[in-house]
Parts: sequence; structure tokens; C-alpha cells
Amino acid sequence: MVAIIQKYKQLLTAISFTFIALGIFLGIFGEQMIKNSFLIFATVIAGIPIFIKAYQALRMKVFSIELLVTIAITGALFIQEFIESSVVAFLFLFGDYLEARTLERTRSSLRELMDMAPQEAHVIRNGTTMKIPVEEVAVGERVLIHSGGKIPVDGKIITGSASINEATVTGESIPAAKKVNDDVFSGTIVDQGYIEMIAEKVGDDTTFAKIIELVEEAQDSKSQTEKFLNKFSHIYTPAVVVLSAIVYILLQDLHMAITFLVIACPGALVIGAPVSNVTGIGNGAKHGVLIKGGEVMDRLSKVDTVVFDKTGTLTKGKPEVTAMKVWDPQFQEDKLLQIIAKAELISEHHLGKTIVKEAISRNLLINEHVGNGEIIKGKGIKVVVEGWEVSIGNESLMREEDIILNEAMLLYKEGQEKKGNTVVFTAINGKIAGTISIADQVREDAYMALQKMRNDGIKQMIMLTGDNRHTAALVARKLNLDSFHAELLPEDKVNYIKQLKHAGHTVAMAGDGINDAPAIATADIGLAMGDGGTDISMETADVVLMADKLTQFSHAYALAKATIRNMKQNTWIAIGTVFLLLLGVLNGSVHLASGMFIHEASVLLVILNGMRLIRFKSGMSQLKKQATKFQLQR
Repeated sequence: MVAIIQKYKQLLTAISFTFIALGIFLGIFGEQMIKNSFLIFATVIAGIPIFIKAYQALRMKVFSIELLVTIAITGALFIQEFIESSVVAFLFLFGDYLEARTLERTRSSLRELMDMAPQEAHVIRNGTTMKIPVEEVAVGERVLIHSGGKIPVDGKIITGSASINEATVTGESIPAAKKVNDDVFSGTIVDQGYIEMIAEKVGDDTTFAKIIELVEEAQDSKSQTEKFLNKFSHIYTPAVVVLSAIVYILLQDLHMAITFLVIACPGALVIGAPVSNVTGIGNGAKHGVLIKGGEVMDRLSKVDTVVFDKTGTLTKGKPEVTAMKVWDPQFQEDKLLQIIAKAELISEHHLGKTIVKEAISRNLLINEHVGNGEIIKGKGIKVVVEGWEVSIGNESLMREEDIILNEAMLLYKEGQEKKGNTVVFTAINGKIAGTISIADQVREDAYMALQKMRNDGIKQMIMLTGDNRHTAALVARKLNLDSFHAELLPEDKVNYIKQLKHAGHTVAMAGDGINDAPAIATADIGLAMGDGGTDISMETADVVLMADKLTQFSHAYALAKATIRNMKQNTWIAIGTVFLLLLGVLNGSVHLASGMFIHEASVLLVILNGMRLIRFKSGMSQLKKQATKFQLQR
């Protein structure tokens, strides 16, 4: 019965309005009894859903807004103010309908994402191409996508190439060119081209499914303001009942007491913060930024210090080998590179992957199994390759292993670092065999994105890196950072962030979500460069940038500021409206029906104010133009 009434709430609202209109119309012709009958019927019709919700709340020992309105409607009927009882019931029900409709719009970004979810997939089974529901695709299956088709699962391209619109995952509207061995994600669209891919993640494991899940969870998560207002309403609502009783006792005016009861309903106060929170998170999702809840939004808006990792955060994270020097004459360059690349197969470090990539580009055979491997965090690796004991890493590792670095080697290292290179030493059987120089480029959008954040309120920007001090200084100078600290281990970064927090700063740490996980977890706000949505970055960070762009960070920070500002505006609108209405009630200028109308109007006002965040832009398009100009000038 309850479900049926809720389902037809819109119809009940329309019937109630019709009977109110008919009642008032008949009253013009002096048909008072028929008029009152129509108005009472309108009151009951509109009041049924309100009474039911009030009863349900009362059973749970909660003083709800519906309970206040029910008392008011009952009181109006008791004193035979039938126009006011019917109008109050109708306005509350109509306001509830409008709130539901407008709140639904605030979740439009999430709904748009869900509508984009692929439903079908073309797979090859037993040599035959067939169309199946996307939930039936299995890991390892071969999937075909033609031009205009949606990619149904996460995986890797094995045949073909295409221009792919990845806006649903990264927020980037410009299509990305993809070729063999590139990763592609569920929910993205092949603009032009044709690809065949191997399914690696299906169903709820896909990046797209996880984005939807995270946004849903985030929109349900409450900010500190929401939590406070919810607690406040639990005290405020019963207090209103007591105050209304006091008004009646003092003034002996039941009509005024009932009016006081309705006008003081905290509807706008309770709804204002959630609508801002939901809309702000939805805006972030639309722009490729996952902000994990209202509490994260609140903390992000208070950040005054941002700490950056260097590689993969301020730089592109796609380093290249720029030079190689052999120090041991018994090795040829390609042979030494082959040994180093075989050793680096055990490593997940970006520098190791760069070396492996260089060896593959030279067609060197490196897919042999190596034994006795050890990864030394922040320093390098030790491994046995082809019977040789190989140590690969930074100067600190070499000294720890008592491997001698002569003056020529150190001078060469310093010269390469001043050019912006990271120098990787390789020792074989306790003797330096060679060095590999690797360089990364600063992101094109980094300078302007950081400048925008500084303009929006960030007081200081600091870089913490395990890289050498010369390369770090070069990057810090290019990006106008306040300070930098180089040659740090992961625990050093954690300790530095603890020092900043102890000094009273609200700190955000931006890293790649893997190597910097401890520092990200320690900061007030952990921010991960998503790399298209790696599992660990999406799970560990408070904020994930799906497109790996720092412009998204600047948007997230500006959005958090705007969202919290919007919440405060809504709170003051709600408090101000109630205060003015109560003054009006006490001096006799506001009556029950007109007060209810203004009250519902204030609820809609805070919703519409919150919905402005749907179209919030932080100047990203202008930022990108400036970033491009900066790149050209460089």
C-alpha cells in the first residue's frame, strides 16, 4: 500500500491541486459546504504520503519535517482553516516532487556515465564472430570493435589501430590514437578505425565499472557540514515543536503556533549541503576527476600546501634512454644493455621499464628467466643474470655494496645530471660495468596548472623525489616551485609530510599511486595520477586524475573551493529565510499558506543554487591554451 502511494505521488499532487482550485472556484459562488468538502478532500489526498512518512519516522523515534507538517495540517483542520490545510499539504507534496526532480538532475553526470555503459560485444568463438551480452564476455576472449562501437571490456589491442574517445574514463574530449599493445578501456568509443583486443578485465572489474561505483559511493558520502546539519536537525526539529507550544501558551493563538511550526521546518537547511556535495562530485566525474566523497571535498578545499612527486607527476613519466657509457672493456654496449634489461624484468620501476623498452627497440633477446632477484626500495635491484652478480641502481646502492666509483665516473654522472638526466649505475661482480642516462620531460600543462592552483589559494608547492638533486633543481626551476628535496627514500617523503602537518599545514600529496603510496596515505589529501585508472591508484588515493593531467588537479581544487562555498551559501539562505519568516509570523505579516509557499521556494532556491555546480568550470580551456603557449615558448 505504501509503495503504491509513493508511486502515484505525482498523481495525488495533481488531484489535490484540482480539488483546491475547484473548491476556491465554488466558494466564489457561495457554495461554502461544497467548497469545504473539496478542500478537506484535497487535504487528505495530499496529506496521505506526508502522514505515512511522518508515521514511519515516528516509529524510528525520529522527529522529521513530515511530522511537523502533519501536526500543522491536523491543527489547521481542527481550527477549520481548510484553505490553509489543503494549500500547506499540496505545497509540501509539490515541493517534494520538485525536489526529487531537481535532485535527480544533480546526479546527471553519473547517470550519463551509466547510460554510456556498453551492452553488447562482438567476440570470436570457435572461429565465428558472434554478438553476446557484455556480461558474458570472458577474460582472454578476442573482442572486435568497429568504427563507432563502444569498447565493452578492458584489455590490450592485438590487431589494428583506432582513434578512441576516452572522455568517459579520462574526461578528455580529444580522441587518443591507439595501436597494437596499447591498453583500452570499457565504455570508451572507437571514433575511427578498427581494433581487435584481448579481454583482460570484464564485468565489475573494468575501469568504467569501478568509476561508476566510486562516484556512487562518493555521492553518498557526507561532508562534515552535512553531518553537522543532520545532527543539528535532530535537535532543532523537536525544539521547534516545543517553541510552537510555548508560542501557543503565551499568545493563546493556535493559528500562529501552527504557522510557527510549519515556517520553522529545516527543509532548506537539511537539503542544501547534500545537493552541493552530490553536484560537485558529479562535476568532477564529468571532468575526469574522482573525488571520493564530501569529507574529501571538504579537506581538499582547505589544502594550503601541495607536495609533488617528480617522475610521472610533474614529468610525463615516459622517460627515454639518452646515453649509455661502458666502463668495463670486456662488455660491448648491446651485451651490457641486454644483461641490464634482463635484470630489470623483475622490477616495476619506471626507469627499469625504460631500459627494457630500449633493449626491445634494439631487438635484443631479454625474455630469459633470472634468479635470486632482490628489489631494494628507493635504491635499485640486485640479481643474478647469466651467472653474473648484477647490481643496478643509484650511487647510494653502489656505496652500500662497497663498489668503487672513481673520479671520472662521478664527474660523468654530475655532467649528465646537470643536463636533466638520471644516471643508473650497473655493477657486475662488484665492479662498475657501465651507466645508463635516462631523461624525462616536464608535463606541458604543469606550469600553468600549478600557477592556477597558486592563484586559487595554495600557499606553497614542494617537490619530493628520489631522483638526483641536479635533475630535481632543473624541474623545480622550470615550474617555479617553492622548494624541493632530492635523493629521498619513500620513508623520507613520509617523514617530511608529517613535519608539514605538524607545522599546521593541510597537505595534499600528488604521486603515481604506487611508489608513493605511503606518502599519499600520510597526507591529508592523497592524489594519484590515474594512468587511465590503475587499480591501486583508484583504491588508495582520495582524489584520482583519470587523464594523468595536472589541469585536472587545478580543476579539482577550484571545484572543492566552489562546492564548500556553495554549501555555505545554501546554509545562510536557509537560516536567513527561516529567521525572516519567523519574524513575519510573530508580527502577523506571514500566514500559514504564504509562509509555506516561501518555505518551499527557499528549498528550491538552495537546490537550484547547488545545481549551478553542474556547469562549474575552473578556466580549464583557457588554462590549456596558456599551457600550449608555454610549451611553444619553451
